Amino acid sequence: MFKLNTPLVLASNSPRRKQLLQEAGFDFEVEVRSTDETYPADTKPDQVAAYIAQQKAEVFRADKYDKLILTADTVVVFEDRILGKPADREEAYTMLQALSGNTHQVVTAISLLAHGKLTTYSDIATVSFKILEDFEINYYIDHYNPFDKAGSYGIQEWIGMIGIDRIQGSFYTIMGLPVHLVYQILKPYLLLPAESK
Repeated sequence: MFKLNTPLVLASNSPRRKQLLQEAGFDFEVEVRSTDETYPADTKPDQVAAYIAQQKAEVFRADKYDKLILTADTVVVFEDRILGKPADREEAYTMLQALSGNTHQVVTAISLLAHGKLTTYSDIATVSFKILEDFEINYYIDHYNPFDKAGSYGIQEWIGMIGIDRIQGSFYTIMGLPVHLVYQILKPYLLLPAESK
């Protein structure tokens, strides 16, 4: 595990983000606070994730000055529309049917609140699905959990394995945490081996 000079808090319930941050070598605790995830109507689709990630960090500003607060948000953008988490099976099916045979963008933003300073980065990946047959969409919805995922799918799950034929950008951005950006944003706080003894 990497040691940091300031304790790190991951403000996310996502098991995928927790897994990726652990695999990247960071020691952290998880704390999530309720956040209003609405955004101004005039926000450009590729800026929505950054706005929400910042809102998630701001709720810690008053009482977590002595810790690093890492937040993230992911949106799927298709034809200039945001595809969020589906409310029910019908909406999940409709989203996957729309993505079938088409290309869309996945935007994941991260925010770091460190000693009162808020820094935010966004990363965009492009994803192309082959044409999905109805039974494939139904199988995925029936056997996996699309309801906690933007755009109704997880790239690391069955539908990603059989349905995605091309990506441009970071696989981890599509999963929900651009690890290369997280590492760069946390690097200034690393304790090097000589310092951590």
